Amino acid sequence: MRTTLDIPKELVEEAQRLLGFKSKTDTIVLSLQELIRRRRIEELKRLLGSVKLELDIATSRRRRRRSA
Repeated sequence: MRTTLDIPKELVEEAQRLLGFKSKTDTIVLSLQELIRRRRIEELKRLLGSVKLELDIATSRRRRRRSA
């Protein structure tokens, strides 16, 4: 998607330097992916302990044999 953004030059340059990219596009894409990844991890952490699963591991690991 092509779009025009007004991003501070110094911010993009520092991100490019830290990430080792020459491309502004690669820098922005990776930065957005990382932001999304971190937010998803935070969401999962907030759910920690709020989901209760009652699993019988021994039963779930057993395979049923098919009759021939």
